[in-house]
Amino acid sequence: MELRQYGRTIWKWLWLIIVGAAIAGGITYLISSRSTPIYRASSQLLIQQAANPSGLQWTEVLTSERLAANYARLLTTRPVLNQVAANLRLPEVSSAIIVDPVRETQIIVLHVEDPNPALATAVANDLPAVFIGQNEKQQQQRINSTLEVYQTQIDGVQADIEQAQTQLQLFQSLEDNGDELTLEQAAQRARLEASLAQYRSSLAELLRNRDDVKRAEANRGDTITVVEPAIEPTQPIRPKVLVNTLIAAALGALLLAAVAFLIEYLDDTVKLPEDAARVTGLPALGSLVQFRAGDKERRLIAATNPQSPFTESYRTLRTNIQFSSLDKPIDKLMLTSASPGEGKSTTAANLAVVIAQGGKRTILVDTDLRRPVLHQVFGLPNAVGVTNALLLPAGGDLTPYLQQTDVENLWLLSSGPTPPNPSELLGSHRMGELIDELRQYADMLVFDSPPTLAVTDAAVLARQMDGVLLVVESASTREVAARRAAQGLLKVNANVLGVAVNRIPYRMAGSHYYYYDYYENKGDKDDSDQGGESKKRRKGKDRPAEAAAQPAAAGGFVASQLRQPGSSAQDA
Repeated sequence: MELRQYGRTIWKWLWLIIVGAAIAGGITYLISSRSTPIYRASSQLLIQQAANPSGLQWTEVLTSERLAANYARLLTTRPVLNQVAANLRLPEVSSAIIVDPVRETQIIVLHVEDPNPALATAVANDLPAVFIGQNEKQQQQRINSTLEVYQTQIDGVQADIEQAQTQLQLFQSLEDNGDELTLEQAAQRARLEASLAQYRSSLAELLRNRDDVKRAEANRGDTITVVEPAIEPTQPIRPKVLVNTLIAAALGALLLAAVAFLIEYLDDTVKLPEDAARVTGLPALGSLVQFRAGDKERRLIAATNPQSPFTESYRTLRTNIQFSSLDKPIDKLMLTSASPGEGKSTTAANLAVVIAQGGKRTILVDTDLRRPVLHQVFGLPNAVGVTNALLLPAGGDLTPYLQQTDVENLWLLSSGPTPPNPSELLGSHRMGELIDELRQYADMLVFDSPPTLAVTDAAVLARQMDGVLLVVESASTREVAARRAAQGLLKVNANVLGVAVNRIPYRMAGSHYYYYDYYENKGDKDDSDQGGESKKRRKGKDRPAEAAAQPAAAGGFVASQLRQPGSSAQDA
């Protein structure tokens, strides 16, 4: 998809994107404006450790960070929260508590969110105090427990030392009295001296460890310090009505833009002439913009508004058809479509009008014998027509069946009564003779045929034409239908000149839309300047159907400009 196609898609679905943004933004605004405002109070805590006399080590930095993460979790434990609730005389702490350790630091940021700003501030200040008190109490309990263990061990070792010293004094008194110790007594004395030395070494180690614990307790200080207490907030942190509304509107617009692109991706209808050319493999000869948004009425815009840019699009189609086959002029042109309702009859009528306005005697033939509509477009009767002319013998006078229209040089041969076998009639030898006879009456024959995919009438008639124009409706004809229609015509060796895209919406038509606005505004201004004279002139052009039907009903009136069989174009 090219950038231009992206822009066209956005322009096409701009209304949906705007609606999505408005709905999302409006709902978010209502919800945000009616939501309870939430206030946030914040305090900062610093984790402290005793300094290492040998200097700061990397392992101590990692330990501090991990310690900060541990404290961040311990701040919101149940004992701490229960104590805070008791201090503040609350049933429980219902405020939202967010503990955020600052990365690569020993700082913890504590956020407390609550609809009541005073309560949020109180919790933010009391929570660290309670945690610090409980933490110090726990640490003191651990130190006291350790000291008690050491003291018990020291007392036991001292008792062993005293006992060993007492026994050694007995042996010493025997020696002092001049008694000689036996071998067994000497060995026992040696064992007591060794035990005493070991007891004294153990006592020294226990005393040293106890002193280390006491020094650690003395140097410990506060593990957690509040470096920035919370202050009562004055502005809520949410809801941010404006920001939320803008974000929701943007997301709504993006979401529906994605939906629009998905719809376009899944939409396999022909939209523009380049799409039709790509799908069918045929040149795009016409780009016919829809006259009014949502207007699918059969309008003779080429006759009622000859200076309209929409009429100019039919003139462009006429010129493209003329240049599509320079070696063999197109005198017998058939228009068909893939499916019913794609505007081929309206296109055929307006194309015939601009051909006639170009000075060519033109006969518009309605060969859609199943659902004829051209007589309705021109407001003429359908009492007689093609089916009646086919009953005439070869060389018969066709003038009673040709009805003159309001457009100079344009005659209509309507379909006539509906036959039971349209395909057989259109493929008959007599139909070929009728086409040749009609060619003697006019310079150009334009045939409106049934859709190619619905019946075989178009394929039967296409082989007798100088050229065939395939009409597709923008944003309605599916690509597969257009492709099958083109392939079906080519299989019967029809000279398919190209494809014309009909009813292109304004939003996809580019400059035609601005031409239309200019033309309409200029026309309204001219009407007001002329005091309604131009409206009267147009009203005279739009002849009622009854008035147009009277000459034909009276005997098939044909204007004198119609070329009679046997005469040349120059004689006419």
